[in-house]
Amino acid sequence: GKFLLVDKAPFSCKIKRSGGVVVKRIVMHCEERVTKVALLDGGKLTDYFVQATDAAQTVGNIYKGRVVNVLPGMQAAFVDIGQEKNAFLYINDLLPAHLEKQPNPKPSITELVRSGQEIVVQVAKEAVGSKGARVTTHYSIPGRWIVYMPEADYVAISRKIEADDERARLKRIAESLRRPGEGIIVRTVADGATQEAIRSDLEFLRELWDSIRGAVQSAAAPAELYRELDLIPRVIRDMFTDEVSDIVIDSQRFAKEASAYLGRISPELADRVRYVPASERVFDRFNVKEQLDQLFRPKVWLDSGAYLVIERTEALTVIDVNTGKFTGSVDLEETVFAANLEAAEMIARLMRLRDMGGIIIVDFIDMDEERHREQILRRMEELVRQDRTKCVAVGWTKLGLLEMTRKKVREPIDTSAAGICPHCMGTGKVPDRG
Repeated sequence: GKFLLVDKAPFSCKIKRSGGVVVKRIVMHCEERVTKVALLDGGKLTDYFVQATDAAQTVGNIYKGRVVNVLPGMQAAFVDIGQEKNAFLYINDLLPAHLEKQPNPKPSITELVRSGQEIVVQVAKEAVGSKGARVTTHYSIPGRWIVYMPEADYVAISRKIEADDERARLKRIAESLRRPGEGIIVRTVADGATQEAIRSDLEFLRELWDSIRGAVQSAAAPAELYRELDLIPRVIRDMFTDEVSDIVIDSQRFAKEASAYLGRISPELADRVRYVPASERVFDRFNVKEQLDQLFRPKVWLDSGAYLVIERTEALTVIDVNTGKFTGSVDLEETVFAANLEAAEMIARLMRLRDMGGIIIVDFIDMDEERHREQILRRMEELVRQDRTKCVAVGWTKLGLLEMTRKKVREPIDTSAAGICPHCMGTGKVPDRG
């Protein structure tokens, strides 16, 4: 098939056709009030991000706050960080990040903080609904190749780097570079990175942390000390590797900023930024809009004719798998297993696209053979390991449901990117008024 590629000139608006398969591509659509980013793998939408221009994204931000209330019965405290709702600080986020250095048994939170005390915290989870943000004192600042944790005192390697020799090499480098007390997580994109590149990243993050600590002295609580990158540079930092063929942006200003940012962190990739005018409708041209329309519906159809029904509550998401039009060609058990296997692939994809969080329960079609149930679980475990957000396939419940958990950092995209229908109030049903 043919793929549309943008001209090699960084900001050319020309489009040309080219043969060959595109491995990965990032497409960015910039409107006046919202920025949307899609990651395509072979033309298939795998990740999707939305950020409203006027919506404050706080995850990763660091604040100087003031403790307003300590609750020993909950082993938690509330901290004023200058937002509408006070942030929630649990005792585990006050104790040392290194588990071996945590006291056993845990002390009372009243021994660690008191009302009126000023404290530096980082937002770990966005405020959702009636709940304020969750904050921590386990500070972490992402760079291009590593995540710097100034007080963690350990080294970890991304689980997605699987080669044992590469993991060992990166661990040796990180251990040789870190100072006593510092923590370093080597990111997936660092696979193959040189020691000098990692050193440069670490030195930059150390300087950044020093500037944050310096600001603490002069800032009056509550105050913002550090703000995480906006959506476009954050996606570039976290997801733009040598495997990505190009970034297509329909804003000349953001394209220039993206090229300049890449020029600083990965100069060899800076010429892969492409600008196209908004009139080219990049989300239509690269089939993003059509895929979004299909994948964000309550009922999602699979290629085989089977389908998923997705229902979400505040605490959990329930996914029901149905055979639908899929009849198979061998026998019932094989038909059911094939449908469930296809469903597992789509569910893992949808968890990332919709940014589902919390408890996820999947009601697969009933399978008689235990080996098939085991294969579905193993496949799901493989798929969730590819997720950038921590996700765990817990296993089968006694009722035959597959239970999973996925770290909840912010509101799911289908909630944050759209309002609730004033007629059905989100139920999808309108009363018959006769």
